[in-house]
Amino acid sequence: MEPKPYGAHLAEAGTSFALATAPEAERVEVCLIDDAGGQTCADLARVGEAEGGAARWEAVIPGVGEGQSYGYRVRGPWDPSRGLRFNPAKLLLDPYSLAVSGIYRGEQEVHAYVFGDPAAIDRSDSLGCAMLSIVCDHGEYDWEGDAPPRRPYSETIVYEAHVKGLTELHPEVPLELRGTYRGAAHPAVVGHLTKLGVTALELMPVHQFIEDPILVGKGLSNYWGYNTIGFFAPHNAYSSSGDRGQQIAEFKDLVKAYHRAGIEVILDVVYNHTAEGSHLGPTLSFRGIDNAAYYHLVPGDEFHYMDYTGTGNTLNVGHPLALRLVIDSLRYWVTEMHVDGFRFDLAAALAREDGNVDMVSPFFELVAADPVLSRVKLIAEPWDVGPGGYQVGNFPRQWVEWNGKFRDCVRDFWRGEPGTLRELATRLSGSADLYQDDGRRPSASVNFVAIHDGFTLRDLVSYNVKHNEANGEDNRDGTDDNRSWNCGAEGPTEDPHVLELRSRQERNFLLALLLSQGVPMLSHGDELGRTQSGNNNAYCQDNRTTWIDWEHGDRELLDFLERLGELRKQHPVFRRRSFFDGTPVAPAEGDPLPDIVWLDADGSTMGSNDWDEDWAKSLAFFLNGDAVPGTGGAPRDSDMLVILNAADNDVDYLIPAGPFPAKWETVLTTCAAALVGERTGAGERFTVPARSAVVLEAVPD
Repeated sequence: MEPKPYGAHLAEAGTSFALATAPEAERVEVCLIDDAGGQTCADLARVGEAEGGAARWEAVIPGVGEGQSYGYRVRGPWDPSRGLRFNPAKLLLDPYSLAVSGIYRGEQEVHAYVFGDPAAIDRSDSLGCAMLSIVCDHGEYDWEGDAPPRRPYSETIVYEAHVKGLTELHPEVPLELRGTYRGAAHPAVVGHLTKLGVTALELMPVHQFIEDPILVGKGLSNYWGYNTIGFFAPHNAYSSSGDRGQQIAEFKDLVKAYHRAGIEVILDVVYNHTAEGSHLGPTLSFRGIDNAAYYHLVPGDEFHYMDYTGTGNTLNVGHPLALRLVIDSLRYWVTEMHVDGFRFDLAAALAREDGNVDMVSPFFELVAADPVLSRVKLIAEPWDVGPGGYQVGNFPRQWVEWNGKFRDCVRDFWRGEPGTLRELATRLSGSADLYQDDGRRPSASVNFVAIHDGFTLRDLVSYNVKHNEANGEDNRDGTDDNRSWNCGAEGPTEDPHVLELRSRQERNFLLALLLSQGVPMLSHGDELGRTQSGNNNAYCQDNRTTWIDWEHGDRELLDFLERLGELRKQHPVFRRRSFFDGTPVAPAEGDPLPDIVWLDADGSTMGSNDWDEDWAKSLAFFLNGDAVPGTGGAPRDSDMLVILNAADNDVDYLIPAGPFPAKWETVLTTCAAALVGERTGAGERFTVPARSAVVLEAVPD
């Protein structure tokens, strides 16, 4: 039996409202707000118990229809020392709001306590300042037969993008649509991703979030959006047509447009905390409804919040009420909004039970058993900032994970760090050390070199250190562990040698990313050489620092990535569904070649002593086209030979002979010195230029 729903739902006689509160709540009112800002309030009736001992309140209000603005007032004790923060002067968002109107400006009126005295209740009314929930109806939207593409992970290339930054400067998108859902759905943008070979668009947060008044006071903005206050509502500022429910149809239009192009839509979701922050934050919704159910409070000191996220609070997904909220939200975005999956920000926080990380927590069990959620893509950012929060490789089998180890290792290799070959081979072949023992596949590893958090790809090869002065924190924010290399000059330069090397390094990174086993993920604009001028923490930069500069993009880099994506698409050896069986030993005479062979520069198989030589900065691997799983033993693909040279000198590779193919053709290179189409044979010397990579395909006899 399905549990009774929460939120506002149209009924024959009007609209039904249902809310769960802490059991200590004494009275609940729904307040209907008219266009002049006036309110009409009606009591909800307490009708019984809800999840985890909470109280359920209900009412049907006649004459209320679609587009009505509303909020709740909840009366009860003000006793922060016991975790009780009721304040009926504060108009509260419905936790199940499908759309939200208005913005948060940080006024005293939306804070339940008196500024300067966190224990004292503030009785000023927030009406006129509060964000409002909207009554919505999904019934009339025409999906026109929309169907999810449902691509397997092995066929997936993810493109991480920001709704606004994607189109704010796009010359083909009409001005009135730039920075909106409709702008992101414009044919010019969809066509760009299609040509790039992208199969999944991962949108940075689109759940309703709020601004940080401190940032606004500095002329900055909460641009990234990791500050959610509405887990069902599309962010209203990304709507081109209004915030009274229009944002829902616009978001659906976006999903429909990408599905038509065969591209999935994945949401970056932030269920680990809310925008209400610490005990000094505003009371916008959850805090004034059931503070102890929705948040982890400090044991023995319930005035304060446990902070495993670095944001001031942590959503208590271990409580049945908060857990249901998250599960209901996820199901809503799949069933009503047709999204294809989720990337969970700081996902380790969702596994915290009594402060400890537990990968068999109720959240993961419910997701695994849910007939809707178990069928969509589930991507974890496998860490949080609390104790024991680094959980790379530990998530349940049906999950895949952002692989930070891939990023760090590939960055180290291409900047010339010694002793990286052993780990590099592990990362390029799918990170079996992290995922194989759990029965998972190489696709459990979502590989990336650059994402929204950190340097862009262009900045990774242009800066040795961060340059975050524009963030207003004296360059203290953002990580210092960038593993970057500026190629000989810090920042902008006219030196042609430095510029050529940077371009080559960008291509090297992209080649390693796209031709590794696992799911490659690109960060928006990296294909065009997007720069943030060395800012590695641009969360607050809603300006040209973070927007894609389409007009001045690097077309040569874009062309290279398109060819690289096509190479991956054409050759299943680069996107296997199972881990390699090949071991670092030479095959015996007469034996078939393994599925992968790691090779030294002299054409021999890498020996146990070769992997850890500090001076060794190049590596080659052979991929057997006859040994791709799922072929029934029949040939399915070409043999491929990939050579990576991170040394600052050219390296002569002896093309392997014996059981290996006799002839090879260069099909891709990151260095202009080697020409695509050149042929070479077994036993011949093949020069791989300094800091470059080449891909050779076997030529049939």
